[in-house]
Amino acid sequence: MSMADNSPWWRSAVIYQVYPRSFADGNGDGIGDVAGIRSRLEHLAALGVDAIWFSPWYPSPMADAGYDVSDYRDIDPVFGTLAEVEALIAEAHALGIRSIVDVVPNHCSDAHQWFRAALDGGPGAPERDLFWFRPGRGPGGELPPTDWTGEFGGPTWTRTTDPDGTPGDWYLHLFAPQQPDFNWDHPRVRDEFEDILRFWFERGVDGIRIDSAGLLVKDGALPEVHPDRPHPFRDRDGVHDVYRAWRRIADSYPGGRALVGEVWLPDRERFANYLRPDELHTAFNFDFLGCAWDATALRDSINGTLAAHAPVGAPATWVLSNHDVTRHVTRYGRADTRFSFAAKREGIPTDLELGTRRARAAALLSLALPGAAYVYQGEELGLWEVEDIPYELRQDPMWERSGRVDPGRDGCRVPLPWQGDTPPFGFSPDGAAAAPWLPQPADWKDRTVRAQTGDPHSMLELYRAALALRRAEPALGDGTLAWLPAPDGVLAFAREPGFTCLVNLRDAAVPLPGHDELLLASGPLDDDRLPPDTAVWLRTRSA
Repeated sequence: MSMADNSPWWRSAVIYQVYPRSFADGNGDGIGDVAGIRSRLEHLAALGVDAIWFSPWYPSPMADAGYDVSDYRDIDPVFGTLAEVEALIAEAHALGIRSIVDVVPNHCSDAHQWFRAALDGGPGAPERDLFWFRPGRGPGGELPPTDWTGEFGGPTWTRTTDPDGTPGDWYLHLFAPQQPDFNWDHPRVRDEFEDILRFWFERGVDGIRIDSAGLLVKDGALPEVHPDRPHPFRDRDGVHDVYRAWRRIADSYPGGRALVGEVWLPDRERFANYLRPDELHTAFNFDFLGCAWDATALRDSINGTLAAHAPVGAPATWVLSNHDVTRHVTRYGRADTRFSFAAKREGIPTDLELGTRRARAAALLSLALPGAAYVYQGEELGLWEVEDIPYELRQDPMWERSGRVDPGRDGCRVPLPWQGDTPPFGFSPDGAAAAPWLPQPADWKDRTVRAQTGDPHSMLELYRAALALRRAEPALGDGTLAWLPAPDGVLAFAREPGFTCLVNLRDAAVPLPGHDELLLASGPLDDDRLPPDTAVWLRTRSA
């Protein structure tokens, strides 16, 4: 899709998620940075992606991997400078690649200047109105204002100490204590974020990814959670006023600026409300990401997703992995192929050969579905979850916070392998002073960009071929699908004009339907039969 194309790019885009700390290291300190991203843009151009979503790169104490932001208008020095980011956005545009930045509006860092002023100024500080400061319950205020449970479990209130040393009010944080929640009832908070959006749009970004989009507005009476009443902080009706205002800002800039919501709601009707024509353009699809490698479950997920988006005419999105979940090459090689945080444990056996075969098929499935698709960095290399990171090198707070039960998210955040036979595999420059911030497996020597380039059987060349076909085929991207008759355990659907996708999730080969041309297969075929855990794209005559 050319940059000059007037059709809404976000309806069909393939968006590549860059986790800046782990993509490429330009200065040799072992941590990925903006210089590294700029040096590797050609990889993304050759891959054929339409846009890059950058995980947070703002100044941050990194209590939660940068989702605790202390300044929304600057870049953390570990990643580089704002001037480098402006150059990156321009260089990506020159390659036909758009940029999406991650904005975190529900909470900031406890190092944010507003929150510092709220603490330092004591009980009367006007900045306290920008957050949720409340007296505690009980005779001495020693109990938190509510018994709400946080989004990652645990308490949601932390007590402050007043400047004179006495215990003070409590403040609300739906995530970690270092992430105080903003009070979105306050006009200064709304004005601030509208200005932050303008700041980034004026630097040429094409989209804003909105973290925890459904949590911003709270019930000011702070009631407890009750099954028969509206939730006090999830999916409050008032949140839609925020996004209507943001949409007006996005629409005031040229070139089609998109708002992408991280919205997880089991109620499809409530979910669709975020995608009304005057609100967000698209939202993430977590149902598909967590789905089992099972034909019935996948078909139900696809149908449910399309049904949720249809009433508001919004495009669906399809994603297999991200920076928070077990990589799908690993997931799909397990007895239970679903993903859930609750079930994430160490020591679960996985068959990487099986997982890789299924991941190849899943790539063709997700890229053939109607709407936009996300690719998480390293997915195109067939990287697996690194599950043997030494305990002392793990950095994700989920590992310690869970009492070392949940292995944490470090395993999907290991730095990418680019070239060479030994770590750091070109992640850092030759002769770099520091090792990569997380260790790379020696076995990744066969998974580098260099090793896979030109190998027709590699995951990288499969993705390159699929993205090139997706861009060339008028049937792919935005639109609708029609399910075709197929044996149990086989997904078959048509996209018009003249395209069929078939995925075999049975344990035996099935015959291919009649077709004019085999466009792409995720693995070798058995004459005119499709083996298990394999997908094909076929050219067919239009109905």
